[in-house]
This record gives sequence, structure tokens and C-alpha cells, in this order.
Amino acid sequence: MSSSNLAHLIGSGPRHVIALNGWFGHAEGWGPMVQSLDTQAFTYAFMEQRGYGRRKGSGGPYTFAQIAQDVLALADSLGWKTFALMGHSMGGGAIQMVLANAPQRVQALVGITPVPASGVPFDDAGWAFFSSAAKDAGARREILNITTGSRLTGVWLDAMVQNSLAQSDVEAFDAYLTAWGKTPFAERIQGKTLPVLVVAGEHDPALGADTCRATWLQHYPNARLEVMANAGHYPMDETPVALATAVETFLREALPD
Repeated sequence: MSSSNLAHLIGSGPRHVIALNGWFGHAEGWGPMVQSLDTQAFTYAFMEQRGYGRRKGSGGPYTFAQIAQDVLALADSLGWKTFALMGHSMGGGAIQMVLANAPQRVQALVGITPVPASGVPFDDAGWAFFSSAAKDAGARREILNITTGSRLTGVWLDAMVQNSLAQSDVEAFDAYLTAWGKTPFAERIQGKTLPVLVVAGEHDPALGADTCRATWLQHYPNARLEVMANAGHYPMDETPVALATAVETFLREALPD
């Protein structure tokens, strides 16, 4: 598959960033944040993961290992020997697998309300609820509502659900839950000294600041945490300009131009 089909490319700048979306997203589902990105200083490749967006019907495997392999293949097709990685939620877990597999190629990490490399602890009821979301639109809506602090308009929730249903295969959505929830590999990334930015939403009850401090900031000695005010789990929709500003301020420091 060509890079044009594998990723949504934005910008033409010398700093290269590969971005991985979350469980409810896809390559062109990063919300209004993308409108505030600096396309002169950066080139962003928003990768399409298997079973999502333009890769619906691709088949699996729907694993972090496969995502990481696809990221490196995308980078090769673009001629990028080194690059930064940005990941939202599930994608925040997957970018760490890329680092584990090819540390010499990764210049920096940006985790946005990110899953840690240690996985996400679920009790039986929570696992059953999240598992039901593959086929239950109502469960998807409630997950979106809970993870944004039960404070956002139902119009946005409904639109996010419909976009998620339209842009993902049920089998992929189902399998990726195991990928981000139950694929721990923290021992493979522990102590890596590259620059890391972790963005937590102040209204995110699951992957908020406390979770990030207990995981990402323990795993990476050069990680720094930024708590995004007035955001839950989806700051690219909730606080898009502030998020783009925080990300690019960090990346300008972390990446040579």
C-alpha cells in the first residue's frame, strides 16, 4: 500500500511526526486541532491503522506489534530515517511499541491522554462494558461521556459515535481493546531518555494526570506532564488550539530543524 493510502499527510516542514489515533478515531479524525498545526515547520503523517478509515476491510492482525511494523513501513516509504511520534489514547500505547522496536529512529514522543505501556487495569464489569462497545452504539456513547467528565453536549457525543461506527470495522474495534488494555510491555521502554511530552485532560477520570504520573513519568526520566484545562479525554476536540500549541512548543525544542 502506498504512503498516500496509508496516511493522511499534512504540511511540508522539515520536522517529521507520525501520529496514531485512539480507539474511537481514524487518520482523518483528529478534530479541529489539525487546523492549528504549523504546516511550514512540520510534516505530519496521520497513519491509518488496520481496520480503520481508508483501511477498513484490510484485516488484521489488530495488535500493537502490527501497528509498529506498519509505522516503520510508512516511515520507510516517506524516506524518514528518524521522526517523532504522537499518539492519542490507544495510539499513545502503540507509539511506545514503535520505540521499543526501533529506538534509534524515534526522536521524541507525544502522548495525548495516552495509554501506558503497562496496559490498563480493568475489573470484570469494566472489561465487559468496554467489550460491549464493539457492537453497542450506546456503550460507545457512554464511554465517550464518562471519559470526558460527563460534561459535553450530546450533539458532540452522538457525532463521535456515528463517526466511530462509520470509520472502523467491528472486528478491529473489538480486537484493539485487547491491544491497548491487555498488552503490557513496560519493561521494554523503561528508562529511555528521549524527550517525552504527556498531555492529560483535567476532566479525564481514567487516563488523567494521576495515572500519567504513575506510569509515563515513572517510565521515562525525561518526560514532562502538561495538564490541559477544560479538556477530558479528547483535547483535540475540546481544546484544539491549546493542544496544538502545547504539542508544537514541545516539538520545536525536541526536534532539530
